Amino acid sequence: MSIIRSALFNLFFFTTSSILVIPIAAAAMLAPARVSLMAAAWARLELGALRLICGIDYVVIGRQYLPADGPALIASRHQSAFDTFVWMTLVPRCCYVLKRELLRLPLFGTVLRALSMIAVSREDGQAAIRTLVRDGAAAAASGRQIVIFPEGTRAEPGSAVTLQPGIAALAARTGLPIIPVATDSGRCWGRRAFRKQPGTIHIVIGAPIEAGRNRRELMLRLQQTLADEVITAATAL
Repeated sequence: MSIIRSALFNLFFFTTSSILVIPIAAAAMLAPARVSLMAAAWARLELGALRLICGIDYVVIGRQYLPADGPALIASRHQSAFDTFVWMTLVPRCCYVLKRELLRLPLFGTVLRALSMIAVSREDGQAAIRTLVRDGAAAAASGRQIVIFPEGTRAEPGSAVTLQPGIAALAARTGLPIIPVATDSGRCWGRRAFRKQPGTIHIVIGAPIEAGRNRRELMLRLQQTLADEVITAATAL
């Protein structure tokens, strides 16, 4: 039964996304201020479909740590494609840090460009860090909430936390505290998995970590905090 539900959701997801990409792209040229609102409406539509079709819902723990407005730096663990659009509904002006290759996708690439996401390529080495810092500073200056997956890729549930250095460089440049986030989304929507299992995804948001620390201390604190929040997510099941 879960295979049928997963197939139905995928059909709904790609059909509605294919249709809505046209007005979103048009809004980017004619009414750019409305693009984020339209993207958030699309994300809410897909989350509603995920709940109704696949029986997957989510809860947010620690929502008080998220800003109502203004710039923010959110460092989230990443287990599922779910994580790549839920944040559009959780903060007012979401700006993801993502792989540059995604801009080449015929459907989502258009939307991502319209949303002015921060696109980097890890193969560029130090140049990627410079791009991240430059574009991240611009996003923060415009009052956007930056969502970065500091592990650099999707990880399996229960895996150890291994962080890439970009998050520390971004915190140092923007001066924003890092808001750590753990999730167990991979339990319901696995990495590259077709089948989606019914259940409740937990998004656990921790207290902000001030950026005014040396880089090593900051990374150790973030790594430990994310590990602790994973335990919190697990005990919430």
